[in-house]
Amino acid sequence: MSTTATNILVIMLHGVGSSGNDLAPLGHTWKATLPNAVFVSTNAPAPSSFGSGYQWFSVAGVTEENRSARIVAARPSFDRVISWIIAENGFADKLDRVALVGFSQGTIMALDAVASGRWPVGAVVGFSGRLASPLPLQPALETSILLVHGSADPVIPATETSEAAAALQTIGLKVETITLAGVPHTIAAEGAARAGSFLAEAFLK
Repeated sequence: MSTTATNILVIMLHGVGSSGNDLAPLGHTWKATLPNAVFVSTNAPAPSSFGSGYQWFSVAGVTEENRSARIVAARPSFDRVISWIIAENGFADKLDRVALVGFSQGTIMALDAVASGRWPVGAVVGFSGRLASPLPLQPALETSILLVHGSADPVIPATETSEAAAALQTIGLKVETITLAGVPHTIAAEGAARAGSFLAEAFLK
């Protein structure tokens, strides 16, 4: 067995009002752990409703009742972005070597991609997000998932990660969770470090 993760595509998905440039530094952080990985940090397809950056779906007027419908409406544009990145990098027939890494709304979309069964990728890392996909959930059970959340997150409560993990574990997915004490709605160094080692472990072959 090799001790190096090779031939991996890591697609990073930002949150609302942000851009791919904001998550790109994670690739530099993980390069030592994943020396042969390709890192792509893309922009979401729509301009943010709040005037700067981009979004996967609008959160203007979003509620618990309408969020899942917005996710479903965002799937076609999300899938076009992911399909293009995967094809461009030669991973169309190697989804088990692809990882989705999301922050906030990016996590929502990454979890939806797997939970809906559309993208049976090898691994998902979700920072500061939630599972808000409509039922039924129909994932491929081979996907490894790590969810990281700060206990002091004022935007998306850390309980959302606990609830997401419980729902995904109930249907047979392997999910690891980390709650970081005192961390707000951000990616802390400790969480980023664990995510890098998690990805290396997930893709050891």
